Amino acid sequence: MPEPSSDAAPLELGPELDRHGLPRRPVLAIGPTGLPSALPPTPPGLRAIVVLAVGDEAPTAELLAAADVVIARDSGVPDAVVHPDPATAADDLVARVAESPRAALSLASLLRAEVYADVGAGLVAESALYSTLLASEEFGRWLARRPPAAPPASPETRLRMERDGDLLRIVLDRAARHNALDARLRDELLAALDLARWDPALRVLLEAAGPTFSSGGELAEFGTAGDPAAAHLVRMQTSVGAVLHELRDRVTMRVHGHSIGAGVELPAFAGRVIADPGARFSLPEVAMGLIPGAGGTTSLPRRIGRRRALWLALSGETIDAATALDWGLVDELG
Repeated sequence: MPEPSSDAAPLELGPELDRHGLPRRPVLAIGPTGLPSALPPTPPGLRAIVVLAVGDEAPTAELLAAADVVIARDSGVPDAVVHPDPATAADDLVARVAESPRAALSLASLLRAEVYADVGAGLVAESALYSTLLASEEFGRWLARRPPAAPPASPETRLRMERDGDLLRIVLDRAARHNALDARLRDELLAALDLARWDPALRVLLEAAGPTFSSGGELAEFGTAGDPAAAHLVRMQTSVGAVLHELRDRVTMRVHGHSIGAGVELPAFAGRVIADPGARFSLPEVAMGLIPGAGGTTSLPRRIGRRRALWLALSGETIDAATALDWGLVDELG
């Protein structure tokens, strides 16, 4: 990774949009040696994603505060993603951002604003941005490359429920599709959670059948919303994350296998998340030209901080259960 020179130009914070809104330099990568003490004053509006790679040289508090992602060799740096070679990891992140720069910049700006501090406001902001990106060239390009993914229509229900005293057990039961969250499963899950909303004595345990907790949103339904404004309103009306947050003190999630996209975002709303030691977690949406859209731009930074949440989304990397526990994404292994 090239080091910043003494010339101030490499540290300018603008993403340098062309007339089509395409960023020429969406990322400013700094470090791991020759670290500046601070960055230039943040300009109004959009700025590049600041990725700070930390080696042996300790960054200043001012530089850490300005960073959107911090990658370090050890866990002594607050909110850092630990990697044995921070410079290489930063280069990899720059390359990933270059594949979907508009989605990446949009996500970084949303997290930087820290709207997630208010869950309701965070969910509205996420939905509006996600719905806008459904009309983007980057998402259209991903749709064009995606192979046909229409599953056969199925009359079966998507989940199972059982009540034992004051415990309501909800099991995602779409194992043949890796518990992908389609509109029908979403609606059935909302209806199940409504039971707990109307009965304050109920505690909820939510888990899943099959080898995968959830592969995220049903890919066959991606790109089927013809009107981004309508998509935004539907997302607001049918937010599972909002209900889970409302019930959080009474909700336990038990996750296993792969948790992808919504399969990461929704459990993060629960008051308690128990992960199998072999569980794995990843966010693929930015590579699709989108952002996490099941509430993850609110639930994840509230659990693991905005810098790690952004790294997880931009990199597309998979983290294991031990890392998820260390970060606070899950509360217990078992």
